[in-house]
Amino acid sequence: MKKFFTTLSNIWKIEDLRVRITNTILFLVIYRIGSFVILPGVNPASLESQKAKEGLMGLLNMFAGGSFGRQSIFALGVMPYISASIVVQLLGIAVPFFQKLQKEGESGRNKLNQWTRYLTIAITVLQAIGYVKSQVGADAKEISEPFFTILSVFVLTAGTLFVMWLGEKITDKGIGNGISLIIMVGIIAQLPFALWSEFLGRVNGTGGPFIFIVEIIALIAVVMFTILIVQGTRKIAVQYAKRIVGNKQYGGVRQYIPLKVNAAGVMPIIFAQALMFIPATIAQFFPSIASSSVLIALADITSWGHNLLFAILIIIFTFFYTAITVNPNQMAEDMKKNSGFIPGIKPGKATADFIDGVISKITLPGSIFLAMIAIIPALASLCGVNAQFARFFGGTSLIILVGVVLDTLQQIESHLLMRHYDGLMQTGRIKGRTAIPTTSGTTPSAI
Repeated sequence: MKKFFTTLSNIWKIEDLRVRITNTILFLVIYRIGSFVILPGVNPASLESQKAKEGLMGLLNMFAGGSFGRQSIFALGVMPYISASIVVQLLGIAVPFFQKLQKEGESGRNKLNQWTRYLTIAITVLQAIGYVKSQVGADAKEISEPFFTILSVFVLTAGTLFVMWLGEKITDKGIGNGISLIIMVGIIAQLPFALWSEFLGRVNGTGGPFIFIVEIIALIAVVMFTILIVQGTRKIAVQYAKRIVGNKQYGGVRQYIPLKVNAAGVMPIIFAQALMFIPATIAQFFPSIASSSVLIALADITSWGHNLLFAILIIIFTFFYTAITVNPNQMAEDMKKNSGFIPGIKPGKATADFIDGVISKITLPGSIFLAMIAIIPALASLCGVNAQFARFFGGTSLIILVGVVLDTLQQIESHLLMRHYDGLMQTGRIKGRTAIPTTSGTTPSAI
């Protein structure tokens, strides 16, 4: 406990760190206040009768911190920006023009960021039109059409751009990755309500307080398991040859390339979830085949068929996303340019093949563990856990929370160590990771 208070005191002593943490809190407070501002022309009384969002809508509502269901000006949140970032990242793999920009350093990243912003506007406009048509009922509109749709699309687009601006300001003036923190705050804001709802359900229903305590212990165990997966790495030793430049000696030391066990992060779960919502969507648009036993089994998130297919898709997408984001040939080329080599392995193609083999070996267990984390919420629901609380037992939300918290703590620890203070841990180091894909082609973790 004394160590904890000493660390807090050290954090407060560092002016730059203190200002950054304060800025981050203020920006996040602005975001949370804006998430409760309802779209102009929407009747607030109509929101009280709305049912809880489920399926894809529930997932979007969770990422938006409840703004999606409240029909807030921030209803779309940062999801259009994330979609645009993923598209630009994939274009950097398939289109030579974007590949060239990725290799141009800082200027290329600035151009890619500009392309991402333009694409974000286009995606937001399309999603805003769909949101107004599908989520705002006719009885909730206090302004006649088409003025209501035009006004709402403009406000929703401006809201998303403002949230994106907040995220960039948090990254520049605050601590941690701004976009990731905004998503994390939206998710964690629902945790107290989910805990209270589950507690009341156990006390007034079946199980009692003892079962609630068991659920909390199980949740802690799942979080610890997720941290192991997020931080798990396979280190490859790299030896750099000695070089004399002027009067200085460079190289001659052994370093390590840390390959993540789960290099794809949360993206495989997001892609797999998008595909798993297709059966339910087909059933909505084609009522004649809605009674099909296959569609019913696939649409039921608690069925073994749904979860088995979900796990298989996650494993497939993990291999796919790792293959397109981690480039062994580029890593081998960079090592060769810097006079580096893996002991016992020839530089060039042999090094690339060796790294590729290691990645393939660690990706399989990583993908299986990721699939296990993803289906834990369904298992929790089968055990009688409230659906809102069960979402925190795994899946996208838990991986994002763990990834963002570790990344933020790692940055705080770096500030402390840089100024010769003790870190947040007595032994070991916190290894953070960016939770949101960037346009520069880096590997995302926990979206």
